[in-house]
Amino acid sequence: MLQFAKPEYFYGLLMIPVFIIIFSVMLSWKKKALHRFGELKLVNKLIPDQSKNRLVIKFLLLLIAYTFMIFGLANPQIGSKLKKVERKGIDLVIAIDVSNSMLAQDIKPSRLMRARQSISKLVDKLKNDRIGIIVFAGHAYTQLPITTDYSAAKLFLSTINTDIVPTQGTAIAEAIRLAIDSFDENNHEKAIIIITDGEDHEGDAIQAAKEAAEKGIRIYTIGMGLPEGAPIPMYDKHGNQTGFKKDLKGNTVITKLNEPMLQQIASAGNGKYVRANNAQTGLSIIFDEINKLEKTKFESRVFSDYEDRFQYLLAPALLLLLLEFIIFERRGKRFRNVNLFGEKKNV
Repeated sequence: MLQFAKPEYFYGLLMIPVFIIIFSVMLSWKKKALHRFGELKLVNKLIPDQSKNRLVIKFLLLLIAYTFMIFGLANPQIGSKLKKVERKGIDLVIAIDVSNSMLAQDIKPSRLMRARQSISKLVDKLKNDRIGIIVFAGHAYTQLPITTDYSAAKLFLSTINTDIVPTQGTAIAEAIRLAIDSFDENNHEKAIIIITDGEDHEGDAIQAAKEAAEKGIRIYTIGMGLPEGAPIPMYDKHGNQTGFKKDLKGNTVITKLNEPMLQQIASAGNGKYVRANNAQTGLSIIFDEINKLEKTKFESRVFSDYEDRFQYLLAPALLLLLLEFIIFERRGKRFRNVNLFGEKKNV
């Protein structure tokens, strides 16, 4: 397994565009300075040993060496030894509705964005629990299999949007059954959290919740949306809002929370329903409920020893710096006729 001991050094990569801009400005300034002496062709004949290509190559070598140094300072480490550790937790699957109605902004900045932010905060609170992520609209898909890799969970979470599922709808029943199949055959406490507005739901979600309860899996539901509802914003391919969704008669569509249905699903799944609002999404309340469940011990393999690999990046950086040092900006008299860099000779 690869990790970086000091990832804060990666902020140094932000300087690369700055260096490129400074170098471009310097080349432009140098060209203007030569123009002051006279016509460029004549000036080039007067200084035949100058080489623009060499200057560019020296800069590229410095830039590549700088990049190697940043990665080296971040200190990549390779896991070299696996060991078994005993953990105590539960298995948790979060099913997120990604239908277009989740773009409504009655909960700021939007129902979906607020759900993502809250899940990210929930992941930060997890310790030994295992988590999986499912997305659903017209169909349900596994976004992240159940894992203890919380970094991966947050990475996959950041990619979730309404375009990730091609078919519109709210297939809650399919999401529940997919979550049931995601759990291992073990004695861990298991829970499913469904985050949705419940609008246009399809299938027998209450029956699916009962099936989960029979297997000892609790289902919690979080209703995303306010009672008065909100219009569904429409966006172009560049992410600019173009208006709101309208029906066939040209009326603006208002998406409203289907609260009774979500309450019934939670009740059938021996769980709890919470309605989100602009103050809180309800995940913290649900998490407190889940923490009351009995946590089961299980074994997990983790890397216990890591070996530094910074030297494999600093070594080529030093070689590139040495190469840049021995390449002169001007051609020497001895090598004037040698053309390694595709330079145009002045006639």
